[in-house]
Amino acid sequence: MASTDTKLEFEVKANNASDLEGGVEDSSVAYEIDPVAERALVWKFDLRILPFLSIIYLVNALDKSNLSNAKTAGLEKTLGMVDNQYSTILSIFIVPYVLSSPFLSLLGRKYGPHRVLPCLTLVFGTCTLCMVGVYNFSGLFAIRWFLGMAESAIFPLVIYYQTTFYRRRELGRRLAIFYAAHSFAAAFSGLLAYGVFRIKGGPLTAWRYLFLIEGLATVLVGLFVLWYLPRSTEECSFLTTEEKQLARRRLLQDSSSSVGVTKLELRESLKIFAQPTTWVILLIEACLGVPLNSVSLFLPQIIGRLGYSTVKTNLYTVAPSISGGVMLLLLGFSSDYTRLRFPFVAAGFAFTFIGMVIYAAIDVESSIHVAYFACFMMNWGTFAPSVLLDVWYNNNTPHEGRRVLLTSVGIATANLFGIVPSNVFRNQDAPKYIPALAMTAGFGGVGFLLTCGLGAWMIWDNRRRDRVQGVRLRASDVPTEKLRDGPMAAEFRWVY
Repeated sequence: MASTDTKLEFEVKANNASDLEGGVEDSSVAYEIDPVAERALVWKFDLRILPFLSIIYLVNALDKSNLSNAKTAGLEKTLGMVDNQYSTILSIFIVPYVLSSPFLSLLGRKYGPHRVLPCLTLVFGTCTLCMVGVYNFSGLFAIRWFLGMAESAIFPLVIYYQTTFYRRRELGRRLAIFYAAHSFAAAFSGLLAYGVFRIKGGPLTAWRYLFLIEGLATVLVGLFVLWYLPRSTEECSFLTTEEKQLARRRLLQDSSSSVGVTKLELRESLKIFAQPTTWVILLIEACLGVPLNSVSLFLPQIIGRLGYSTVKTNLYTVAPSISGGVMLLLLGFSSDYTRLRFPFVAAGFAFTFIGMVIYAAIDVESSIHVAYFACFMMNWGTFAPSVLLDVWYNNNTPHEGRRVLLTSVGIATANLFGIVPSNVFRNQDAPKYIPALAMTAGFGGVGFLLTCGLGAWMIWDNRRRDRVQGVRLRASDVPTEKLRDGPMAAEFRWVY
C-alpha cells in the first residue's frame, strides 16, 4: 500500500517556461507538501474564488427559474399564450443550450473561464432584462433562444475552473457549496416572487418587475467578476511566489496531467468518447436531467396541488428548496470525507424516486403533510446527483481538454432530457400531473441502477488491475501528472 502520511511526497517533473508549449524536462524532483501551507492556500481559494463563482451561479439559477414564478402571476394570460405554448417556451431553451455548450466550453478552455464566464453572465442578464419588454409569444420565444445559448456553458466552465484550483478530493464539497446556490436561488426566487407579486399598480405588471430586478442584479455581477476573476493560480495577485509553486504542485499531484496548457488539442480531447464509461456517464446524465428539470421548472405547479393561493404557493417552494441545498452540502461533504462518489449519487436518485412515487400515489388533499414532505424529498434527490456525478467523472479525467469536453457534453445531455418534463407536465394533466410524476420516478429509478452498476464495475476493475500488476494502489496513490492517457495508463485507478 502506498504511503498516505500527513506530508505527501511525490515526484513531479521539473517545469519551466517550455511546459506552456507542451515541453517537459526529463529531470525529476521530489517535493514535499507542508499541510499547514496547503491549508492556508486552500483557505485563500475558498475566500477569494469560490464565493464569486457561487454568486454567478446564484444569478444564473434565478434567471433560469423565474419563468415558472412568472407563470403563477399570469404571464400566459398577459402574453396571450394558448394551448401548449408555455411548454414550447420551456423546450426551446434546451435546443441552443445543447448545441452551444460544447463549443462555448472549449472557447472557455482556450481564452480562460475568467473571461468567458463573465461575458456569458452579461449576456444572459441582458436577455432577462429584455423579458421586461416582451409582449407576445414570438418575442418570448426569441429571448429564450438566446438565453439558452448564454447559459449553456456556465456550469461546465465553473466546474472546469474549480479543477484548476482544487485537488480531486477537495472538489466535492466545493462544488456542493457552489451548486447549493442553485437551491438557495430557488428559495430566494420564491421569496422574491412573493414580495414582488404583492406590488399593486405601477406601470408594469407584477411579473415584469421580477425580470427587471433579477436582470439588473445579473448584469452588475457580470461586470464585477469580469474585473475580478484571475485566469489561473499563476496569475492570482493574492498569492505569493511560493504559494503559486505549491498550487502548481498540488494540481499535478491530484487533479490534472498538465497545468497552464491552453491549446485546445481537439483530437486528443475527443478520445474521451472512445472510453465505454463515458457513454454510461452520459446515460446517467440523461436520467438525471428529467427529475432535475422537473423540480427546477415545475415545483410551483407541483406544490400548487396543495390548494394554496398563487402568493402562498410561491412561498411554500422556499422550504423544500432550502432543504435541497442543505442535503446537497451534507452529501457533498460526506463524499469528500469518505472519498466515495457513486454511493452518494445513487442516494440522490433514490430520494427522487421515493418522493415522486409518494406524491403520485397518495391522495394529496387528505394527506397534505405527507405530500409536502414528498416535495422535500424531490429536492433532496435532484441537486446532489447533479454535482457529485460531475465530480465523479471529473475526478477520473486528468486530461484537462477531455475533462472540459466531457463536462460540457454531459451537462448538455442532462439539459437535453429537460425537454421531457417540459412536454409531460401538460395543462390537461393539472393539478395531479400523474403521467409526469410517474415518468420522472422511472428515470430516477433507472439512474439509481446505472450508478450502482458503474460504481461496482469500477471497484472490480481496480481490483483486477491490482492483481495483474501485483500491487495495491488507490487513485490517490498515483500523481495525476502520470495519467494523461486516463484508463489506458497502467497506474490508473478509478475514483469510485
